[in-house]
Amino acid sequence: MKIAIANDHRGYKLKKELYRYLKERYDITDLGTDSEESTDYTKYAFILGEKVANKEYDYGILICGSGIGISIACNKVKGIRCAKVNSEEEAYLTRKDNDANVVAFSGKTKINDAINLVEKFLRTPFENNERYIKRIKDITDYENGEYNES
Repeated sequence: MKIAIANDHRGYKLKKELYRYLKERYDITDLGTDSEESTDYTKYAFILGEKVANKEYDYGILICGSGIGISIACNKVKGIRCAKVNSEEEAYLTRKDNDANVVAFSGKTKINDAINLVEKFLRTPFENNERYIKRIKDITDYENGEYNES
């Protein structure tokens, strides 16, 4: 399993701690930013999103001040299903039901909580259920301008 992690300046401290934990357990690449100097989260959301969408990485982890902006930006990348999560249940359900390939959260998340969120996300398989597959297909079709409500 190959994982990419990225952040803006407000997610830098948490990313450093989380990366330290994850590098002992996973094949993970840090895509930046590498400081607390102000930067746009969009840049890192798009970089990570493109690499996950192109299958260079299996999953992505994003961190910004709230986790919201970076997740919105990442979801603009075709083929990305990024979920901003606040609980282990949300991390579980976003993988199980939506086959999300990127998870996002706030830089204010405590390190132990972030570890638990990421582990739940990474260890939860997609439930290859017909209704979930249809919904993901609907999203993909809509991205392609082909959505047909039925």
